Amino acid sequence: MAVLTVSVVSADQEIWSGEARMVVAKTVEGEIGILPGHEPLLAVLSTGQVRVTLESGEKIIADATDGFISVDENEVQIVASRAELE
Repeated sequence: MAVLTVSVVSADQEIWSGEARMVVAKTVEGEIGILPGHEPLLAVLSTGQVRVTLESGEKIIADATDGFISVDENEVQIVASRAELE
C-alpha cells in the first residue's frame, strides 16, 4: 500500500517527518485531507491543527500558523511560520 512521506517544518526547524497514511490540514479555503495518490496541490495554510495519521493509526498533531502545504507524488510538505507539536 502506498504511503505519504510527510515533513512538517517551522521557519527555524523541522518539527516532524516520516511516513503516514493521511494528513489533514486547515487551509484558508477550509480543511483538506490528503491520502496517497492525491493530485498535486499547493495551498495556503490557516492557523490551526495539522493532523498526521501514521500507518499504525497513531496521530501526530501540530499547531501551525501561516505558511503553505505542498503535495506532489505522495510527498507532503507543510511549511509554517510557526509550528509546534501538541
